[in-house]
Amino acid sequence: MSGLWTDFNDAQSTTNVIPKGTLAKVRLTLRPGGFDDPAQGWTGGYARRAATGAVYLDAEYTVLEGSYAKRKIWSLIGLYSPKGPEWANMGRSLLRGMLNSARGISDKDNSPEAQAARRINGFADLDGLEFVARIDIGQDTNGEDKNEIRAAITPDHRDYAQIMGTAPHPDQARAPAFASSTHQAAFDAQSPAPHGRPSWAD
Repeated sequence: MSGLWTDFNDAQSTTNVIPKGTLAKVRLTLRPGGFDDPAQGWTGGYARRAATGAVYLDAEYTVLEGSYAKRKIWSLIGLYSPKGPEWANMGRSLLRGMLNSARGISDKDNSPEAQAARRINGFADLDGLEFVARIDIGQDTNGEDKNEIRAAITPDHRDYAQIMGTAPHPDQARAPAFASSTHQAAFDAQSPAPHGRPSWAD
């Protein structure tokens, strides 16, 4: 008797979570929150202020290529927490990594050109940014697993060039340069997913 319909241990899991540690090229979309504070450089209506006083960017990431193309990930980028500087420091660190990744700058590069590449005119410069992300797993407000992005991969990483599309695939290494092309993924219109919130953001 076949175990196909009596033993389900080898059936495909229904979990929709991308495995922790997966590297993928993503596009950042900032969902406007309507809160500005020009003194902090928060303009354009991108920041969002919670009832607790915490301020953050509501980020949506779309995977552009690979096995998880078109998948979307939602997470928050901290700007301010009344509990202390930790959340804001994490947010600034993440944004530094995103700019390094998107603009091809080594995190160790402190040249004037690299420093200029880490500056923005406002949050509008981040909207649509494409970079290589390391996908993580957190929990939503219901305690269920959800994907998050807490770090960007810079040119210092050995897989950066391949994922970012700045290096030929090993199978195409001998192909003429004109034979390679960059894939532009289409986007699915999906409903926002529930967010998890770090304790220090409350």
